[in-house]
Amino acid sequence: MEKILFTSESVSMGHPDKICDQISDSVLDACLAQDPDSRVACECFTSTGFVLVGGEITTRAKLNYAKIARGVLTDIGYTAGEFGIDADNCAVMVTVGTQSPDISQGVTEGQGLHKEQGAGDQGMMFGFACDETPELMPMPITLAHRIMMKLTDLRLKRKIRYLRPDAKSQVSVEYDASGRPKRVDTVVISTQHDPSATHKTILKDMVAVAKSVIPAGMLDSATVFHVNPTGRFVIGGPHGDSGLTGRKIIVDTYGGMGRHGGGAFSGKDPSKVDRSAAYMARYIAKNIVAARLARRCEVQLAYAIGVAEPVSVRVDTFGTGRASEVELVHAVRKVFHLRPRGIIQHLGLKKPIFRATSFHGHFGRAGFSWERTDMAKKLAELVKG
Repeated sequence: MEKILFTSESVSMGHPDKICDQISDSVLDACLAQDPDSRVACECFTSTGFVLVGGEITTRAKLNYAKIARGVLTDIGYTAGEFGIDADNCAVMVTVGTQSPDISQGVTEGQGLHKEQGAGDQGMMFGFACDETPELMPMPITLAHRIMMKLTDLRLKRKIRYLRPDAKSQVSVEYDASGRPKRVDTVVISTQHDPSATHKTILKDMVAVAKSVIPAGMLDSATVFHVNPTGRFVIGGPHGDSGLTGRKIIVDTYGGMGRHGGGAFSGKDPSKVDRSAAYMARYIAKNIVAARLARRCEVQLAYAIGVAEPVSVRVDTFGTGRASEVELVHAVRKVFHLRPRGIIQHLGLKKPIFRATSFHGHFGRAGFSWERTDMAKKLAELVKG
């Protein structure tokens, strides 16, 4: 009988694309720390010994972009050229302009065709939640992130000394016929390492890492472990592959389980609904599942640039809902703030909180406002009533 499998991946904070996400979000945080009304669209590119910071930024903040970029590289652990980039000696190029006035008037209250703050762009954003894990996240992406978190902790604390910053994980979960997680079928871990480390040692250590974070009941004698499947991963970081902001949007969200509107998060201030509305959509979906109104829920919000009210709101419970999707949409519109200004205020998105989101996923982690379940009771009461 054919297995029902779903696979998700995660990447470490030292992955080239994640380097760029962290630099972009560090620039955003630096702007918001000095000027909460900053408009930021910051992109980053990295290659061997090189970082490019660009974008459109309108702010009263005074920034040293090169210092920010070098600080991020140092924090990650890129402090020697042999790792792929050296924070102190790499080249940093900056090409930053200001936000287009045509966009600005659409997201500034009292300007443009509509006087209320409108969405910073058109587009659709999705949020997802399910009851597969305590975090109300899909199990494959949750386990893949846990492996990367553990590996990062071991590297930064120098408990496994041969580890270098670049790494990836992948977890395949087998589901039963009712759609419930049954077991972990396959685990893949690839980690950059010192030349002196043997594959036998790395295999032993990485299997131990995986087993330390995956529930024992989800592993069995048939679980397959692939560790550094090419046999060697010394050349990594920006030397092994170039990096770009916004190129890990599936890692950032739900590991491919649930739709994605296509917009990246990092480097964007909350006037960009690509980011803020995606956080709100997750907040809504998580509260619906937390209220036991569905075991699985996806929320779509869509906006027109310069317009405050969403052009559409959709809730899909994949047949697991205790109420109709029409009822749930009605409740969502009553309980949640869906206009950009309301989203920003309710979730507290003008604070310098974003670098922490730029690795190990934006969802399913404690400490972020959109991960609260404080609206579950209101939703349950409204739908019941």
